[in-house]
Amino acid sequence: MTATALWSHKAHAQTATDTSVPAVARPTDVTADTDKLIDDDVAETQESLKLVQGNIFKPKAGQSMSYWDGLVGHLTVEAGIAGNPWTRSGRNFGQFYVDRANTVTLNQIMGSLSHPVTDIGDGYGFGFNFEVMYGSDARFDPTIGMGSGSLHGLYQWAPTQAHLDFHMPWLLKRGIDVQIGQMYGLLGSEGTPALARPFYTFNYASDYIVPFEVVGIYTTLHLNKYVDWVMGIDAGNSTTFGQAGNNSRPKGTFGFSFNNLLDGNLSFHLMGHFGPQGNNGPTRYYNGWASAGVGKIANERMQYNGDILVTYKLNKKMSVTVDGTYLHDDLYRADAYGVTAYYSYDITPDLTFNARGEILRDNTGLFILEYSSFNSFTQAISNKPYPYYGAQPTTYGELTVGVSYRPSFINKHVHFGQFTIRPEIRLDKSLNGTRPFNQAGTVENPVVTNGTNNMLWFNCDAIWAF
Repeated sequence: MTATALWSHKAHAQTATDTSVPAVARPTDVTADTDKLIDDDVAETQESLKLVQGNIFKPKAGQSMSYWDGLVGHLTVEAGIAGNPWTRSGRNFGQFYVDRANTVTLNQIMGSLSHPVTDIGDGYGFGFNFEVMYGSDARFDPTIGMGSGSLHGLYQWAPTQAHLDFHMPWLLKRGIDVQIGQMYGLLGSEGTPALARPFYTFNYASDYIVPFEVVGIYTTLHLNKYVDWVMGIDAGNSTTFGQAGNNSRPKGTFGFSFNNLLDGNLSFHLMGHFGPQGNNGPTRYYNGWASAGVGKIANERMQYNGDILVTYKLNKKMSVTVDGTYLHDDLYRADAYGVTAYYSYDITPDLTFNARGEILRDNTGLFILEYSSFNSFTQAISNKPYPYYGAQPTTYGELTVGVSYRPSFINKHVHFGQFTIRPEIRLDKSLNGTRPFNQAGTVENPVVTNGTNNMLWFNCDAIWAF
């Protein structure tokens, strides 16, 4: 999943750009206009690298800010409940983070220490981000080799970001950005941090068929004011290197991001992640369960992941987003693909209405699974036997409606952070007649066929964010 989802679009200033040109231009006019565009590129880049006051340190009166005065700290606490009166398994099938039915859960305490990329001289910039999470969500966001498996209960911990960020005035007028370390994957529409998505629950695609975490080097080339070219190489989804990797082959991301088109109303990206994702270790067995290792053939079998994400602001209060996602795995000869559409309407400054509709096809039944123990997901990506159950090949549909309420009668008395409450109603349904919901599988028969063909549930979370 990606934390760069477009739900934070309100934080970006909108600037109208006059693109008109004279009907007839003399060569000197063209040169002057070109020089102005170049100057604008440099000026805007320099402006973006200016030191900004953080929220941890403040310079003494009369003193200028130092680099470390730009340090920023954030803390988010999220707890919620997913109410499913009809479940016979105690689980909400088709969910990672919100899998426990009818249970009040501390989903995440997430803290970060960061510094925006800031000028360090001669056009170069440097920043960083370190972030860690504790809670039930950490069960599904480990990075193998970075503390994974150190806790075994419902509540675990996971480092979620640890990267150094650089700006370099190379190749292009707007330069290039480089990130090195552990980062969120760039595909998908809903992110792991609580406020990086509009609902408590996730859409299927963001949970199951896009990379969660990557460790590697990513480069962004700023082609112009509106277009970025993204390239990167990494160790794979939620793995690192060596014994903590899944195989001996590198993976990578390639794509383009288009920002603030049509007077700032339209943004979209075309992004892909490619490489072998299977585990090249041996298959291991325990209590009837098998691990994911398939031997050296995993080094040769590619996985292809593609994502098209488009968001358009209808006006100052309303926006729509469409996310199309595709996954093909050569190793298992399996495909999953789907489309998710979102609508957001700011009814008042304190209240936002959100709606989401999704259709996703799992052609083999191998992708949408219930990882049924506390450590199943970590065991799965670590080549250890893991309990699970799944469904027959299924076309999933889901419709979710809810609100994000930021109660002013509370927040005006809170001088440290902000509260948000998000109730929602969600209906999941099998659109091809399979029955995967509200029933658990077993080690003898992990494919559920005797559940229900729909799941109606009522959910709510509460978030405090600083």
